[in-house]
Amino acid sequence: LVKGYSTEMSLEVTSLGVQVHGGMGFIEETGAAQYYRDAKILTIYEGTTAIQANDLVGRKTARDGGQAARAIAAQIEKTEAELLASASDDATAVAQRLKAAREAYLDVVDFIADQAKGDPNAVYAGSVPYLMLAGNLVAGWQLARSLLVAITPEAQAQDAAFMQAKVATARFYAEHILVKARATRDAIVGGAASVTALPLEAF
Repeated sequence: LVKGYSTEMSLEVTSLGVQVHGGMGFIEETGAAQYYRDAKILTIYEGTTAIQANDLVGRKTARDGGQAARAIAAQIEKTEAELLASASDDATAVAQRLKAAREAYLDVVDFIADQAKGDPNAVYAGSVPYLMLAGNLVAGWQLARSLLVAITPEAQAQDAAFMQAKVATARFYAEHILVKARATRDAIVGGAASVTALPLEAF
């Protein structure tokens, strides 16, 4: 996830950076385009995203029937309970989105565990979306954990403005990025047939 998800997100972030800074595109004016070019190689070297995703499906999920994946989800569920117990509106909002993403993730884990031996092509057809879904969920989880720290009186006493930025970042991620998990789940569980529909001769 650190390699696959993070490098894909670096490409998205640097692409947005080029859009924000505008200018002449790839002609150096602000320096933003160089970050985009640098980020592109990150998704390729040390194994492309698809290779990383296939490893996540095969050796990290299917091999133990999804046990390790479910153990991670159980840890995330504990964080959801902590968020709800905090009685913070921001924490509650993040908890709701985190729960929906975790449930979407578990649906995919079940799909992989069930289909890996019987129909492996259906599983690997969604390997990259699965990597992105898992990365999205774990990133949201870590931001939720940072929110729990940021809302404590001790943290607020140290640097209230910085902590509020942490809270706002976590909520933004939950409401604008984490919500993509359910759609990604649908693509993985129900979209394999269209991925493999065309014969090899069609390419």
